[in-house]
Amino acid sequence: QVQLVESGGGLVQPGGSLRLSCVGSGFTFSYYAMSWYRQAPGKERELVATITSAGGVVHYADSVKGRFTIGRDNTKNTAYLQMNSLKPEDTAVYYCKASARDHTYQMVEYWGTGTLVTVSS
Repeated sequence: QVQLVESGGGLVQPGGSLRLSCVGSGFTFSYYAMSWYRQAPGKERELVATITSAGGVVHYADSVKGRFTIGRDNTKNTAYLQMNSLKPEDTAVYYCKASARDHTYQMVEYWGTGTLVTVSS
């Protein structure tokens, strides 16, 4: 059974930091690119950051560049999102996603259930 479980969310003051984790099971984690998305109340889900399967290439949304860092440890089947200098507009439910193409080149995606990050004084 495939699972992605996020953790590390919570309430933090503006300017603070949080580290989110996403642990995968039931699939070959090292084959999959990992992404973090977020969805704020009343808004569409948006891509925050992506890291390739081996960790060699990363991509960030402009809104988080220089503040957030994505990483992964394939030996632990875990992806991370280090969030620094947090702003109230970073408040959202954060989701991790695993994605890869199968042997027919069809995209396979798995999603976690999300962890809430609230940035407020």
